Amino acid sequence: MYREPLLPAGVPPEGVPVARALLSRRSVRGFLPTPVPRATIEGILTLAARAPSGTNCQPWKVYVATGAARDRLSAALMAAHDAQGRGAREHTQEYAYYPDEWRDPYLARRRKLGWDYYGIMGITRGDRAAMHAQHAKNFTFFGAPVELIFTLDRDLAQGGWLDAGMFVQGVMIAARAYGLHTCPQAAVTPFHRVVRGVLPIPDGEVLLCGMALGFIDVAAPENALNTEREAPGAFARFLEA
Repeated sequence: MYREPLLPAGVPPEGVPVARALLSRRSVRGFLPTPVPRATIEGILTLAARAPSGTNCQPWKVYVATGAARDRLSAALMAAHDAQGRGAREHTQEYAYYPDEWRDPYLARRRKLGWDYYGIMGITRGDRAAMHAQHAKNFTFFGAPVELIFTLDRDLAQGGWLDAGMFVQGVMIAARAYGLHTCPQAAVTPFHRVVRGVLPIPDGEVLLCGMALGFIDVAAPENALNTEREAPGAFARFLEA
């Protein structure tokens, strides 16, 4: 069963809603088909657009796929994913999200997440068919009725990527204000040409990531996953003298 992390000590009462939104944000991999009104999506994007950006350039762009557009995108991605599973290799990422070679502590964290996730689903090591089928749920957006595709103008520098990352985080936190959940998806990035074939994304924009958005299906076993976070002492240095 999923357990929401505890609030840190000392959060004042007026800060509890913000703290709760941050703590309850997680990557949901099972959604209900319940539609999300366009006004709600616009409200989430309005809140997220308060993200900071260098000189207020606001470089982020979002393509919101719902209804028939969402279904066409899902079908195209599923076909590409199945072809990839049969050995096709024409789909490659536009940028390196992950390193070519992993090292600890990142390798250990990655492995733990993978086996915890597959373990909840009853998928054993070496069962490549089951892993392929589970990974394919990325391309049905885990049942979510909304898929967001985030892009950035290709000619922007690294600061634009940082700005866009803060915006993406803002979308996930703002969704919690509406009782919705999300799952950010790097899985769609190798299929950027497929996505461009369905959505009107010009070549001058790089596809950063996707994101499923909707109401959580509390009965989905995937949503029992508890991911761990390091305490500040593991990643922060307090310099006082």
